[in-house]
Amino acid sequence: MEVDCEGCAGCCLDWRTLAPEGVDHGHERRGEYRPLDDIDNLVPLSRDEVRAFLDAGHGGALVARLFRMTDGPSVSVGGVDVAAVRGRPAFLVGLRKVPKPVAPFDTDAHWLPSCVFLDPETLQCRIHGSDLYPETCSTYPGDNLALDAETECERVERVRGGDRLLDDDPLDDAGPVIGPGSIGARVFVHPEPDRIEEAVERLAAGEATRADHAEFVGVAAASSPGTLLVDDDRHERARKRALDGESWVDDAIAEWSARVAEWSARVAEEAPDPTAAT
Repeated sequence: MEVDCEGCAGCCLDWRTLAPEGVDHGHERRGEYRPLDDIDNLVPLSRDEVRAFLDAGHGGALVARLFRMTDGPSVSVGGVDVAAVRGRPAFLVGLRKVPKPVAPFDTDAHWLPSCVFLDPETLQCRIHGSDLYPETCSTYPGDNLALDAETECERVERVRGGDRLLDDDPLDDAGPVIGPGSIGARVFVHPEPDRIEEAVERLAAGEATRADHAEFVGVAAASSPGTLLVDDDRHERARKRALDGESWVDDAIAEWSARVAEWSARVAEEAPDPTAAT
């Protein structure tokens, strides 16, 4: 496996707005499992990785993803049918994306949802090579190649051109990130659906709060691999850490959010009034 990542970062971005109109780029919204959120390329973290990010004070970088189900095991929570395991809502925890001015694929800079750890100027990961660097990122796209599924590298080639996937032979130990044995290790279940009704409603509406995500992060950190067990005491401690933890990540999120809000307001002011006579 060999990839050319320079000037790309396609797997770290939600770059659907850069795809020509009519190009199918909805690979995360096919089949039975449909994310409640509308962000592409979530990096699913393991329980131990969730704990490590909390230990580093990066609770603000973590978000939960639940899946809307139309056919299959589900439970109704807050009026939404979500994927479930034995009647308990199933979810992933991944890395948050925030709008940043990035210029991938030799384009001009655009405000795109970008991984919180992506440097928008160099398009390099700020935690690459560190103990926090997720396994999903370090082995990508090996799991896709092992499953003979299209990689983000190939999607970039198909839509934007160029050569990104230089060698498509998967690594010897490559396998699916999510598979048998993932319960409690990378796929988590919430033990009390009634407690998260309002959070699920906000997730479905794109209005989830940090407290909403912290509730799920706490469950993930308190889960036991291979089981549905959740340690209540550890959950509460982890939830508080996810909610209260502070690091440079929080400052960066606030700064980028403020900058994109200023940019949006400026664009709105400069836009011509569509009701004005021409």
